Amino acid sequence: MSPQTAAIDVPNMPEIVRARKIKGAAEAVLAARGSDFVSQPVEALTLGFDGIEGDYHAGPTRKSGGREPWYPRGTEIRNERQLSIVAADELALAARDMGIDRIEPGWIGANLVISGIPLLSMLPPRTQLFFEGGVTLRIDGDNNPCRFAGAEIAKNFPDEDATELALGFVKAAKRRRGVVAWVEKPGTIATGEALTARIWEQWIYPGN
Repeated sequence: MSPQTAAIDVPNMPEIVRARKIKGAAEAVLAARGSDFVSQPVEALTLGFDGIEGDYHAGPTRKSGGREPWYPRGTEIRNERQLSIVAADELALAARDMGIDRIEPGWIGANLVISGIPLLSMLPPRTQLFFEGGVTLRIDGDNNPCRFAGAEIAKNFPDEDATELALGFVKAAKRRRGVVAWVEKPGTIATGEALTARIWEQWIYPGN
């Protein structure tokens, strides 16, 4: 071994959590085909590379907003938020903490309600969802709750304080709001369809 080779500083590698797969199912499919993000149940979702056909969030690009403070608002960027995916158990916990009896997935613009995957909102970026019918979705990351979705929830509880509910959703649904994803392989997703989540290797990057 040369002195030059011996001088190389070998960093300590972080713990690597192995890749794994989890089975789940699409309990409900919804689309927002109106003028806003509120979605309605449909029999199936037809997806292309732009997202759900006719959906409010479809498209290869989107305009940046409050989630992207590093760009001027309205900057055209890649649309990694083509679909909103939620879990009924997480929405039930958020509703409990808000003091209401339920949060319907359509009120907050969900496109897919998935069962069988614990802590759905914590699925890491890059996770792939392989659906039985052939569709593959790629998760970008968790979907931070906002007061606009909270305000839509409040419309369904006219006897409650609307502002309190809207702001309460932001707190109660943190890391329970589900994830956003984009279409990696297009096709059709039907209600009740089985799926497999492929979670890639994970680690915590140790750099400063």
